Amino acid sequence: MKNMWIPRSTDKVAQQLCAENKKIMLEERVMNKYKLGIMSLAIASAVLAGCGGSGGGTSASTPATPSAMDIALTMAQPWMYTGLKPEQRAQLLVAAMALAQKQQQLVGSPSGPIPEIPTCTGGRHVIGIPALSIPTLRITNGPVGIGKNDCDNNPALGSATALPSAMAIAASFDPSVATEFGNVVGVEARALALHVFEAPGMNMARLPVLGRNFEYFGEDPYLTGVMGVAETLAVQANGLIAMGKHFVANEQETKRTTVNEIIDDQILHELYLKPFEMVVKDGKTASLMCSYNTVNGFQMCENKDLETGVLRNQWGFDGYIQTDFGAMKSTVNSMLAGTDHEMNRATNWTVDKLNAALATGDLRVSDLDTALTRRYTQMFRMGIFDRPVVPTSIDFAAGGVHALSIGTQSAVLLQNNGVLPFAKTVQNVVVVGKATQIFAQQAVAGGSVLGRAMGAAGTGAASSDVLATYTVTPAQGVKNVLSSLGNTTAKVKLILIDDANASATIDGTATTYAGAVAAAAAADAVIIVAGTIAEEGADRATFTDSNLTSIASMGDTLDWYVALPSGTSFVGGTNASGNSQTTAMITGIMAATSTTAKSMTAKTALVLKDNAGVTLPASLVGATAPAILEVWFPGQEDGNITANLLFGVKNPSGKLPVTFPLAGSSFMGQASVNMFPGTINSSVPTVIYEEKLNIGYRWYNAKNITPAFPFGYGLSYTTFNITGPTITTPTGANTKYLVSATVANTGSVDGAEVVQVYLGVPSADFSPQPPKRLVAFQKVSVAKGASTNVTLTIDPDSSSHPLGIWDKTAQKFINPTGTYTVYVGNSSGNLTTVGTFSR
Repeated sequence: MKNMWIPRSTDKVAQQLCAENKKIMLEERVMNKYKLGIMSLAIASAVLAGCGGSGGGTSASTPATPSAMDIALTMAQPWMYTGLKPEQRAQLLVAAMALAQKQQQLVGSPSGPIPEIPTCTGGRHVIGIPALSIPTLRITNGPVGIGKNDCDNNPALGSATALPSAMAIAASFDPSVATEFGNVVGVEARALALHVFEAPGMNMARLPVLGRNFEYFGEDPYLTGVMGVAETLAVQANGLIAMGKHFVANEQETKRTTVNEIIDDQILHELYLKPFEMVVKDGKTASLMCSYNTVNGFQMCENKDLETGVLRNQWGFDGYIQTDFGAMKSTVNSMLAGTDHEMNRATNWTVDKLNAALATGDLRVSDLDTALTRRYTQMFRMGIFDRPVVPTSIDFAAGGVHALSIGTQSAVLLQNNGVLPFAKTVQNVVVVGKATQIFAQQAVAGGSVLGRAMGAAGTGAASSDVLATYTVTPAQGVKNVLSSLGNTTAKVKLILIDDANASATIDGTATTYAGAVAAAAAADAVIIVAGTIAEEGADRATFTDSNLTSIASMGDTLDWYVALPSGTSFVGGTNASGNSQTTAMITGIMAATSTTAKSMTAKTALVLKDNAGVTLPASLVGATAPAILEVWFPGQEDGNITANLLFGVKNPSGKLPVTFPLAGSSFMGQASVNMFPGTINSSVPTVIYEEKLNIGYRWYNAKNITPAFPFGYGLSYTTFNITGPTITTPTGANTKYLVSATVANTGSVDGAEVVQVYLGVPSADFSPQPPKRLVAFQKVSVAKGASTNVTLTIDPDSSSHPLGIWDKTAQKFINPTGTYTVYVGNSSGNLTTVGTFSR
């Protein structure tokens, strides 16, 4: 049905007024249908005729006039009139629904075929009601691309591009990269006829061993918020509902469904709620997901203080709240708290339970109406009712180009010592890794385990599994890039070494560990690949027993691993951790005597693929250690991303979104059992956020501990100087502070630098503050020998509250009185004091 029509009058003003009047009349008529009855076709025709005719008038720039029949059909289902506002359409639809229909729509449907797509079977949808023109609502996960979507049985309708992890996106320190990620997801989801994207992940990397860190944006709430907002806007610009998750404080997988987290209200607002506040206010997210965990005694899907008090009353959130799968624990309390949609099955909102609550008066039909209206409003807003549930084809080649671009911009050069980029003329390259580990053998995306990287649809155990149409291994990537550079004679060998550092294979042929080291010593370039794989379902820790209350070993090193990253690990269990002896392997190779013109130090690069920050021994840091390139979980273009950077086709420009500590001085090494994994309090697993505001770099700053590589750190193949920083304080009605600096590329190749602004906020009596917090950043590309001026804004009124601290008594952010210190630099560990200002 057309939304607008024009009269036949030649008077443009009259035409415009008449069209507006007709539209208003139709909207009013639609909204009052149930009070006034349906306008007859004769009256509808007369209304049209009054402005120049009953049909037919058209223009090259405007839609055709609707017929009286069009209007009658719309009046039969007035919510399908697209001229109404989304909330109006939602209200009309809910008013027309029977109670049984409402109950069916509140919950996920049993796994089975999609009515509109019979060849597709899935378990992440709500079957529609054709009689009401309600389409089947189809949901997909996707921290690293469209994964675990609503079509488990059909690879043709379940495949998507496996993108770099969210942690990688954060490492770009460039919201345009998050936008690119969101656009790929939006385009591919539309092609697969999907409607809801369960991402971005907005939780914090409080614990370096958190199994889902790769799904999140790091340890800083402002960086997380900026990236989450950019991704959300891009996803929703494609008509897809974005779902920020997991609201809130889902910072560990260990006992995640039962753990009660004790978090001071101020800490909650300044750290863990802040990214969600940004994505609500700036990203206009259509939905959020309530998490499994409990916060301060209230399970999150029935936490009225946060779901209604904070989300809706304080922030003005007008979207809907869906549960994490199986997270709902009650029938009445969850709905009254503000939860709107139970997934993935009806457990607490079954027909029997809802009817019982309605019979006792604990729930009213209007409560069900509210929940449905919130979701339908967003579905109408995104056009989901107005397009068919019909899949089309995905341009996988285009997806691969974007995956390569995103991964290249996200890699972080941690250490070089003049090794990189490798010469493009090398003839003998070895890629070295562990036989029990994934990193050197296959492309790495979220949900990968050895031998099952991005495998058959539905084979994974976690939300991040993506069924890619192709992958690029590290060795193949080196071959691809060298060939593209005209080097077709180079030999690339894959060396795999056992955990004991006793035996190995070279391209599948058995040899000794000594033979493997000798092969590395004879190579022109040595690429050692290692990392820390992780997945939803478990943290990187081994416990003393199945009660998971005492830690036997921590998985914050390159040596710790388990066979199944999604499974909990305890001593004596089937998934007990092993020791890959990766660090010893690396130091052993570095200690070898090179048999080429270059020393081992001058020709060896360590490529890391990490879930988050990893604790490094001192032996791997410094002038005699290998170059280190961090590429996170790169996705399907893994090998090409890595090789492009190692051989200088691309210049690294990423920065660390998490801290890399030195062994012996890490946060995890000093965290109490109360902080992780928690203790049992009255039979309830309980975790206390004892570190308060000091997570990540804030903790290292407060403790005056120098890590191996600090938050915000990253090198380039060129060099930069940031000079002349100044701060301009607000004048007149202006409330913003402006920080300016000049960035000069003093090296020999083009590159990009990230200017970072940190703020020291004065402590109020009730609120000791960390030494500094990130409040602004900007990545700038600068040609060799050139310079550019950069101005960054600190807006006290923004949703990120850069000057603010949370006043628990007043229940609002305040900007404390005192002296604020402004710092500028290219990492949290390399800052210049620009100046101060007082308020």
